[in-house]
Amino acid sequence: LGEAEIDAIIQKYADAAARVRAAGFDMVELHGGTGYLLAQFLSPRTNRRHDGYGGALANRMRFALEVLTRVRVAAGPLPVVYRSLADEWLPDGLQLAESRQFAHELARSGVAYISVMGGTYESFSLAEVVARSKKKGYMLDLAAAIRAAVDVPVIAAGRLATGAFADRAVAEGKTDLIGLARVLWADPRWPQKVHDGQEAEILHCDPD
Repeated sequence: LGEAEIDAIIQKYADAAARVRAAGFDMVELHGGTGYLLAQFLSPRTNRRHDGYGGALANRMRFALEVLTRVRVAAGPLPVVYRSLADEWLPDGLQLAESRQFAHELARSGVAYISVMGGTYESFSLAEVVARSKKKGYMLDLAAAIRAAVDVPVIAAGRLATGAFADRAVAEGKTDLIGLARVLWADPRWPQKVHDGQEAEILHCDPD
């Protein structure tokens, strides 16, 4: 991509945010996880550029931060939030040392919260990642590390499958909010059942 093409893509993000606002949504989330474009620019593994958008971390952050700046303008009063890849779980990929610095810049640039995740489509199928993903709260340590680096709320996800476990994660200061995906696919009434003390009735997602 040339710089004019990059600028045009940044504008596409802003245009999408404007449509989100016009449609009446409550917020805009930028997806910088799972190896999507925002993550590809940030990652030292996929970003092999030698210009102002590649090389040092400050350059690799530039695309995402420019997207965030322009999206915030287009979104107007809507909160803009960021789904952030904390660790690619690849030996030459993005890791916490850099993603913590990036999270700090996201917070400084005005995100309302950061939703933390680990792994990409290239690492999800690795044996060690598959094994890790079957454990309770397998991304919680990433959220805790990012939370310690920023002054905005952080969302943790990844097999936070019981109310007790989720409550403990918040109480211990590892996260501010809980993100639910497969938990809700398995049982859409999970939040209500947790609230009503009916955890024994929850239909849980099979980790296999």
